[in-house]
Amino acid sequence: MSDRITRRGVNAGIGAALISPALVSAPAFAASGEPIKIGFSMAQTGALAGAGQQALLGMKIWEEDTNAKGGLLGRPVKLIYYDDQTNPSLIPGIYTKLMDVDKCDLVVGPYGTNLVAPTIPTVMQKGKVLIGLFALDANGTFHYNKYFSMLPSGPTPKQSFTEGFFQVAVAQKPKPQTVAIAAEDAEFSRNSADGARDNAKKYGLKIVYDKLYPPSTTDFSPIVRAIQAANADLVIICSYPNSSVGMLQSAHELGLKPKMMGGGMVGLQYTAIKSKLKTELNGIVNYETWVPSAKLLAPAADFFKKYQARAKGIDPLGYYLGGWGYAYLQVLADGVTGSKSLNDNKIADYLRAHTFSTIMASGIKFGKNGEWTKSGMLQVQYHGITDAANLDTWRGMSYQTVLMPPDEKTGSVIYPYDKALG
Repeated sequence: MSDRITRRGVNAGIGAALISPALVSAPAFAASGEPIKIGFSMAQTGALAGAGQQALLGMKIWEEDTNAKGGLLGRPVKLIYYDDQTNPSLIPGIYTKLMDVDKCDLVVGPYGTNLVAPTIPTVMQKGKVLIGLFALDANGTFHYNKYFSMLPSGPTPKQSFTEGFFQVAVAQKPKPQTVAIAAEDAEFSRNSADGARDNAKKYGLKIVYDKLYPPSTTDFSPIVRAIQAANADLVIICSYPNSSVGMLQSAHELGLKPKMMGGGMVGLQYTAIKSKLKTELNGIVNYETWVPSAKLLAPAADFFKKYQARAKGIDPLGYYLGGWGYAYLQVLADGVTGSKSLNDNKIADYLRAHTFSTIMASGIKFGKNGEWTKSGMLQVQYHGITDAANLDTWRGMSYQTVLMPPDEKTGSVIYPYDKALG
């Protein structure tokens, strides 16, 4: 059974646990003895709930699968979790409770850069291993040697979100010359925008617009008009889900038509947001971490059958974070079984020294600051989407083409952007 906590409870340090019946399961443990408790927070409400709910279901499926196979070290596993409400200020209280009150044997991170960043110093005080879920360069300041990143951004994480975008762009003839960067003033999007600036310099493009906007922004038309006035060839947008939607809707309404647009937009990977935007996605080139191509789906197919059969009221496909929620616990489990220990030092030593394969990616090896030694980021372009698009559309690859990296490429870019608008 898993726990969640209210804001008041976190601030009090203990609080009252609220049980979420839709997510609670009672697997028949094949192992015996006291459960190994794995603690974490995961957004079930707030701006990142759409992804956090996917991750949590993936983690619950991992818990059940693991217990059905005998648990870890001959003991069942039990997930202890709380809703962080997508609120970074709640993180220290939640993780202090997990470690000091719940006495969790192991902890893993929440979802997202803004939430993982405050988790690291809290966990450092106890010397615990921490695997962060989709956090962009969260350990770049702390350099904590027991932190490991479950995000395929590789050894240059800030640059990786937009590097494929620039690689595609500069291969076009004539080569684009200018770029505009609009970024939400939040941890992830600032980091991604930093990487976009580095990439612009690397590939010889001039930045003609570069602004941050507040996370509370609801009217994006002034930003879009300013970008139009700058007349940039390329438009890079680094954003969280709500502003990703707002920016694209405003760009469509005002007729913004650069040669390429997208880059670092979180949320376009969610089924609900795809269904909301539909034709407004056409032509956008954006990062992805996984797509259901025949090659990538094969090791994850059984998981997604389970996930999709149970995804009631949350993202019905789970492609963005459901599988990764399962995968980062796979890595933790490999650390436990490989080191034959629950000792954080021994687990960290094992994770640093070995290579891991999961349902979502293989050949994972951790390097500096716990980042992957090789990038697995994708750049995709959306195209051919009509108002009739539905769940079956999003289930496959008909509406998206992988442009980068070369070994995952499924087609060529439609360029310039307005040619993909139909």
